Parts: sequence; structure tokens; C-alpha cells
Amino acid sequence: MSTSVQITFDAHDPRALSLFWREALGYVHPPPPRVKLARGADAATALAAWDEFLEEVGVPPSQWNSSSALEDPEGKGPRIFFQQVPEDKMAKNRVHLDVRTAPGLVGEERMAAFEDECARLVALGATRVKRFDPDPPFSYGFIVMTDPEGNEFCLD
Repeated sequence: MSTSVQITFDAHDPRALSLFWREALGYVHPPPPRVKLARGADAATALAAWDEFLEEVGVPPSQWNSSSALEDPEGKGPRIFFQQVPEDKMAKNRVHLDVRTAPGLVGEERMAAFEDECARLVALGATRVKRFDPDPPFSYGFIVMTDPEGNEFCLD
């Protein structure tokens, strides 16, 4: 038997960070309990359903952004959870995500795919930190980035 994992991000703005990662990974916001969302429902529809649910069960509006979650629509990847915390990010992550955007590609073709994805993510609010060119046999190249709240990740 294997154990599944959930990846949890501490965040100032869980909803906003979940929207970034939704677009970055192609994940979806799961529906609230007892609510059915149309397959492929957009983020606005999913989050509106959550607001309606939270209001219905008596959660004060001031707490509606205390958490958010994403799931892989194919059920293969880990669930991602975003929880609101008051403190700022203090140091470099000890664990980070490698976003696998160029599987099977090598050399300039691989790096070109990374550059395209980097540009897309920067347009969504990410920051490019540094490009590491291929150095075989030890590295096939990658780009270090941060999400809108400064969490490091790599295009790998």
C-alpha cells in the first residue's frame, strides 16, 4: 500500500495563490461538499460555489479566504492546499516543486520549452530567478522561479 501526499503552501492570500497554481499546473478547484460543478468549470464558478457554501454554513466572510485547495482533474497528482498565515516568508524553501514542462526534451529544444513556459508563468505573476543551462551529464538545464508570494520552484 502506498501513502498519498498533499502539498501545503502557507500564504497571505490563499485564493490568489491557488489561482496562480491552478493556471500553472492545469489543476482545478474541487467543489464544496454536496455541490456538483460542471466538468471543466472555470475558477470563478468554483470559487463562487465555495462562497455560497461558506455563507450557507455560517462562515463569516472575513474567513472565506483562510484556505483554498486544488486537485488534479485526472486524479494522478497530489492535492494542493493553501492555508492563510500571518507571517511573511522568512527564508528559502527547504522543499520546492519541480514543474516538469519538457519531459523527453534535451538541449536547446528543452531550454526553449522552458523559456516559453517561463514567459507564460511570468505573465501570471511568477518571477524568473535564474536559468541554469545544460551541463551534461550532471544537469540537463532548468529555470528557477518564484510564485507570486515568493515560493521557489523550478521548471525542470
